Amino acid sequence: MKLGIVGLPNVGKSTLFNSLTKAGAESANYPFCTIDPNIGIVPVPDERLRVLGDLYNTEKVVAATIEFVDIAGLVKGASKGEGLGNQFLSTIREVDAIVHVVRCFDDGNIIHVDGSVDPLRDIETINLELIFSDLEILERKISRTSKGAKNDRALAKELELLERLTAFLEDGKMAKTFQTSDDEEELFNGYNLLTAKPVIFAANVKEEDLADDANSNYHVKAVREFAKQEHSEVFVICAQIEQEIAELEEDEKKMFLEELGLKESGLEKLVKSSYRLLGLISYLTAGPKETKAWTIKVGTKAPQAAGKIHSDFERGFIRAEIVSYTNLTECGNYNAAKEKGLVRSEGKEYVVQDGDVVLFRFNV
Repeated sequence: MKLGIVGLPNVGKSTLFNSLTKAGAESANYPFCTIDPNIGIVPVPDERLRVLGDLYNTEKVVAATIEFVDIAGLVKGASKGEGLGNQFLSTIREVDAIVHVVRCFDDGNIIHVDGSVDPLRDIETINLELIFSDLEILERKISRTSKGAKNDRALAKELELLERLTAFLEDGKMAKTFQTSDDEEELFNGYNLLTAKPVIFAANVKEEDLADDANSNYHVKAVREFAKQEHSEVFVICAQIEQEIAELEEDEKKMFLEELGLKESGLEKLVKSSYRLLGLISYLTAGPKETKAWTIKVGTKAPQAAGKIHSDFERGFIRAEIVSYTNLTECGNYNAAKEKGLVRSEGKEYVVQDGDVVLFRFNV
């Protein structure tokens, strides 16, 4: 999974990136501090892997991963060359979802590029820049397509789609709300528009707002209302605290979170939000050599899930032997679960569930 981090300058974007990835992206109290895109790959926190690793005395435990891409802060007019952010927007065209960091705290010591804190205005500023960037892409596409559209029915049909989509974006609407027919969907997806991507809003608050999940913060309330209309996810973080958590060892981290009255870190919140938004789950494989989490789409059938490990597993799929993580850990080992009839043999139509511990049988 690949997530692109966007936001205005000085909203805590690079601080959040630092804390999530421990990559040490430069972070300072002035605009355009991030000059080049920063990229960090992070293991997905999953306590089940540690438990299974202990159960099987595993040599190697491998978590699923998320790749984060942090670009320079966008400002009003970025699409016309203002600031630095727009030149990096192409970097996030390939991401699965966008993490939009929004400032939801007042602090006179930290400059806001527009002079005051207003998260909905900030969201609109970023959205407009993403729309302008998409319109540039569509403009070039229309220019190329129109040349052959007179003599090619397929190109003429695509040109009609491009013009309809352009008019839609020019109305200030995001491409993710654009309606396509079944035969247009593949073309639409191929344009890879920024405004078509799912969005997770990271509401950056002060430390004191964390304990009650910022329920009393009116800025966060506004973002949550907006996100509900957009079918987007929201998670609350304090980027500064996340950076402090990132410096700690695992045991210290738990104690620190408890002291703050928190059950999970910002990274864990973000993972849950992004998995929900993208319709993802994890199944697990376990053994003495390796215990590993595999990320798949909700609704994936057993042969396609096997194909995540290797194409041969999908091609030669015979069956999947499955036990739920809960049943396996309650029984203490695989053989005990099998004796109790909790290990099932499933065929090609089985839909893999989150937390399934799977052994694939195949023959190529």
